[in-house]
Amino acid sequence: MSGHSKWNNIKRKKEKTDGAKAKIFTKIGRELAVAVKEGGGPDPASNSKLKDCIAKAKAANVPNDNIERIIRKAAGDNDGAKYENITYEGYGPSGVAVIVETLTDNRNRTAADVRHYFDKFGGNLGTTGCVSFLFEEKGVIVIEKEGLDEDKVMEDALEAGASDFQADEDVFEISTLADDFSGVREDLEAKGYTFVSAEVEMVPTTYTALADEETQTKMQKLLDALEDNDDVQNVWHNWDAPESDDEED
Repeated sequence: MSGHSKWNNIKRKKEKTDGAKAKIFTKIGRELAVAVKEGGGPDPASNSKLKDCIAKAKAANVPNDNIERIIRKAAGDNDGAKYENITYEGYGPSGVAVIVETLTDNRNRTAADVRHYFDKFGGNLGTTGCVSFLFEEKGVIVIEKEGLDEDKVMEDALEAGASDFQADEDVFEISTLADDFSGVREDLEAKGYTFVSAEVEMVPTTYTALADEETQTKMQKLLDALEDNDDVQNVWHNWDAPESDDEED
C-alpha cells in the first residue's frame, strides 16, 4: 500500500498515544461515559455502543480497572457534565479535507477553538457537508502481524463478515461496513485476536498530496493542535502524508 495507507495514520496516533497516554485515556473516558448515558446503561451486553467503546479503550491499552471505574461513575452520575457530539468540517492547507469529531460540554468554546486552529494554520472551517462526501464510514480493525498466519487471519476475517482484508508491512488491516463492525470485531475477539486499533472511521475515497515542505508542516501543526484539544475525539483527513513523516514523528 502507498503512503496514504490508513495504517500510517493509525501508527502516528499510536506513537502519539505512547507519549501522551493521560490525554488519550481522558478522551476515551469521556467517550465511555457518554456511551453509558446515551447507549442504554452500564452493561455492554445490552449496550452495543458501550461494547464498541470498551474495545477501542482496550486497543489503546487503557487498563481494565480504569474502564470499569469510568463505567461505574457514569452509571451513578446524573448531575455531571452533559456532553454533546458536534462534528466540524473544513479545509486544511491546499484544500485538504478535514473532519473533526468532538464531545463537548460547551459548544461555543469548542467552535471557537476549532475555527482558530483552521485559521492559524492556513485552512478554513467550512459548513456541514462540505467535505464529508469525500469519505466513507467504515469499520477498521488493525491486528499486528507478528506470529500470525496471513491466510488464517484473512479466512477468519472474511468468515466473520469483513468486506476487505489487506496485509501491510507490520499489520493486517480489516475493513467492514459500518453496520457490520460490531459483529466482525466480536467474532474476531472470540477467536482470540487482539487489536492495535478497532473503531468505525471516516475513510477517504480520494487523497490530497502536499508538494512543499512548508505546507506539509502547516498541515501537521493543524492536526496536532486539533488532536491536542480535550474536546476533540477524532480527526479524519485525506492528506496523503509522506511515509517518511510518519517515521520521523
